[in-house]
Amino acid sequence: MNPASLPAPRGYSHGTLAGNTLHLGGQTALDADMKIVPGGIVEQFRQAFGNVLTTLRAVGGEPEDLVSITIYLTDIPDYQAHGKEIGEVWRELAGPVYPAMAGIGCTALWQPEALIEILGVAVIPEDRLVRPS
Repeated sequence: MNPASLPAPRGYSHGTLAGNTLHLGGQTALDADMKIVPGGIVEQFRQAFGNVLTTLRAVGGEPEDLVSITIYLTDIPDYQAHGKEIGEVWRELAGPVYPAMAGIGCTALWQPEALIEILGVAVIPEDRLVRPS
């Protein structure tokens, strides 16, 4: 599953369907021009999570279909310091839906300027599932 509104993947997929389970590939804060958005962890969270939701919605999924989210962070204290703002972005984009989550610290991500990468799993009800052709 590779939505046209996201950067064209090379060597990976934005999402892979297995039955009605969507495995969402890791999303950094890449914009349509293949550049990491500026502005720090809050804006990078907004872009990365928005990219995840774009892939989810391309197959008929909604935020409430997310069952698991893993967030990789290059600076955990920075993420924690902005937790309230990040929570506001989450609620703006997904509402009051909170799947199982993990936050994992790492030394670097694929793009050197990336501060965050988000991946997840969603189970989409058959009546909303849109299979790619």
